[in-house]
Amino acid sequence: MGNYGFIKVAAATPKLKVADCVFNTTEILKVIADAEKSGVKAIVFPEASITGYTANDLFHQRLLIEGAVNSIDGIKRALAESDIMAIVGTPLEITNRLYNVAVVIHRGQILGVVPKTFLPNYNEFYDKRWFSSARELSQPETELCGQTVPVGTDLIFETKDFRFAIEICEDLWTPVPPSAIHSLYGAEVIFNLSASNETIGKNEYRRSLVNQQSARCIAGYVYAAAGNGESTTDLVFSGSSMIAENGNILASSERFSFDSQFCVADIDIDRLRNDRLKNKSFTPSEYNHFSSIKYRTITIDTIGDDKKADYKLDRYVNPMPFVPSKENMDARCSEIFAIQVGGLAKRLLHINAQTAVVGVSGGLDSTLALLVMVKAFDKLNIPRANIYGITMPGFGTTDRTYNNALKLMQSLGVTIREIPIQDAVMQHFKDIGHDKDVHDITYENSQARERTQILMDYANKVNGLVIGTGDLSELALGWCTYNGDHMSMYAVNTSIPKTLVKTLVGWIAGSQLDKSSQEILIDILDTPVSPELLPAGENGEILQVTEETVGPYILHDFFLYNMLRFGYEPRKIYFLAKIAFEGKYDDAIILKWLRTFYWRFFSQQFKRNCIPDGPKVGSINLSPRGDWRMVSDASVALWMQQLDAMQ
Repeated sequence: MGNYGFIKVAAATPKLKVADCVFNTTEILKVIADAEKSGVKAIVFPEASITGYTANDLFHQRLLIEGAVNSIDGIKRALAESDIMAIVGTPLEITNRLYNVAVVIHRGQILGVVPKTFLPNYNEFYDKRWFSSARELSQPETELCGQTVPVGTDLIFETKDFRFAIEICEDLWTPVPPSAIHSLYGAEVIFNLSASNETIGKNEYRRSLVNQQSARCIAGYVYAAAGNGESTTDLVFSGSSMIAENGNILASSERFSFDSQFCVADIDIDRLRNDRLKNKSFTPSEYNHFSSIKYRTITIDTIGDDKKADYKLDRYVNPMPFVPSKENMDARCSEIFAIQVGGLAKRLLHINAQTAVVGVSGGLDSTLALLVMVKAFDKLNIPRANIYGITMPGFGTTDRTYNNALKLMQSLGVTIREIPIQDAVMQHFKDIGHDKDVHDITYENSQARERTQILMDYANKVNGLVIGTGDLSELALGWCTYNGDHMSMYAVNTSIPKTLVKTLVGWIAGSQLDKSSQEILIDILDTPVSPELLPAGENGEILQVTEETVGPYILHDFFLYNMLRFGYEPRKIYFLAKIAFEGKYDDAIILKWLRTFYWRFFSQQFKRNCIPDGPKVGSINLSPRGDWRMVSDASVALWMQQLDAMQ
């Protein structure tokens, strides 16, 4: 699809005059025209937007009811050549009863009518004085504007891109909103036509209702609220329209505006469908009292041109989805760190271990692992001296990382062991007949495996636990030596991606440590990521920079998150990446590393199928016992074919 799985929707609050159907219809059509220019495919208006919700006893005047029908007919005719779909609110008489309804209009046709079910009749509300509940309907169809139209709350509207259903205002405020049932039967977006008034604190509560219902339903929720045009005789309406998606408010309108307005957002239907596929409790068969409900599907032939290539996305694309926002940084980092610490502490308690061993390289991953160990030992009242930090200089170790490793361990008060590996590796080269001047994969991996052997054997010596340092990004790319740094007895960073490792170390530096330790961490943060397995430069600088070989971790973490969390295909990830990294990486670079990501992800699964235990921290994890079960010989051909077509 040219829309990459998104549907652009709007929630509108037009200017309004109570009981002036002609004025209100004119404003509705103006808003529809403006929304269509913005690429909106579906727009919803407030409850009784044709007449005004506060018309009160004027609802009993036949002239007003007939005027509302004429307005519906006028909107229908005006949209005959238009692509946008409009959902408007109006009173409608059906077999001698008046209903508060939503009317769905598209391409000059009325597709369906959905009445309000729950009628508030308390405090300032008197809906039952004028309207009947949808429960009183005795027929599945009605005649409206020269059409026989489906009517009822059992309607799901289906386009080629998404499925939606409708509820009206008070329906949302009930213990079991109709939208909950609609969603179980396939509605992916809920449109709500509302006339909720303002009182102190009500706006915050209303936003929480919309947000929570979108989360419970794993749906988009488009809420259109009546505005200042409604009567202020006893109530005030602010036009608090909003659009939510699975627990996140995507857009909201300005409150108390005297102008017609609408808020726009792109709802990610792919994302919703992926979450529903995973959630096996998301089915009516799990709910006996809902399983017998029958729905009618209203098929809509088309909404928009799905071949349009220049789709404009009206939503923020986060380039670092694993990293907490500035507003939540302290709370989220504290929680992540606590999960890592809690996991390690429990493992130490379980096996009654009083010691632990970790390789400290002076890099980011081993730094975070050591910080987690220190906090866990403090939590268990075990002396920090029982942590054995082992630095193992090799052929590529630079003075910078070597000194940082020593300084960090000294500042944290752990026991330091220095065990150089050059002689042991040279003997190994001699044993297997490898030329020390050939700096190939054997040259590199021999060092990694020698270090792991030292850690394992030293842990046996001190009766301790080897703590792994490798992170989630390295596991995704297979950027680890099989049975080398790939292996440990407990891996505290196993679900922490590289971008988050850096964020956590920075957060700890700024909030958890004394000044001397902070300075060390700051320099570690500024050090290029490298395994340091190849010799350094003439001036001792790091020449083997990981991101020059496998690509920027910020890109790979973006690819990983969107592939695993939402099941996106390569073309959609590429589309989103171009938006997220505009001005930082050009399209060719993004596509190059996206190909690398997929090839490495599929080819390196055999490493992930035998990784050590480690605590799950976020929504993405690659443990073969938990979130990601994949055979080691799965083919990447299908994904590469799509990538090839994007060249």
